[in-house]
Amino acid sequence: MRKRPHARKVSIYLSLDGDSIQKYFNPNDPGPLYCRQLSHDFQEYLNTSVVTAGRYTLINYKVFCGEQTGMRFLIDPLMKTIRRHYTIKKDLMEAQFARFKRKNFILLFISILVVMACQGLVPLILNQQHRVHSLLSNALDVFSWVILWKPIERLIFYWNPFLKDILLYEKLATAEIILVDNEQDLINHHLEHSDAA
Repeated sequence: MRKRPHARKVSIYLSLDGDSIQKYFNPNDPGPLYCRQLSHDFQEYLNTSVVTAGRYTLINYKVFCGEQTGMRFLIDPLMKTIRRHYTIKKDLMEAQFARFKRKNFILLFISILVVMACQGLVPLILNQQHRVHSLLSNALDVFSWVILWKPIERLIFYWNPFLKDILLYEKLATAEIILVDNEQDLINHHLEHSDAA
């Protein structure tokens, strides 16, 4: 499977008018705008917008708010809600990563103790000239590798997705906001973004 190249820059386009502002927030949340949850569809849009983002991708929000709409006062509550949403997601992912590391280090420590007990005690119990000693020794070697494999594999190979998500949530929580005042500027920004990608 061919790996998809990462974009150098990702712009998330937001439009503020009477219709769109209601779609950004959860309609069942009765709180003030700056405290509301984001709607499920809007979260999907945000997540889809950054699918091609990589470690070095620059992310920004381009907010179109025409002068005639009179919605400029909603930019701050909307952006606070988006930033809070991704800050919470980042904190949850960091806690999940800490649990992942703690669980696997504990499992590795217990596995090492079991291997040490098996490799140290069993040879003392059985006589080395006994035929069972050779059979049991080989079985313990295989068992030692099997019991150590899973925590070592997880600690070496499974940590990167956690760090990738944490970095992405950090970028989304701190991304630059660019205000676009008229439709021509919006088109120019869009063309500039298309050329950069």
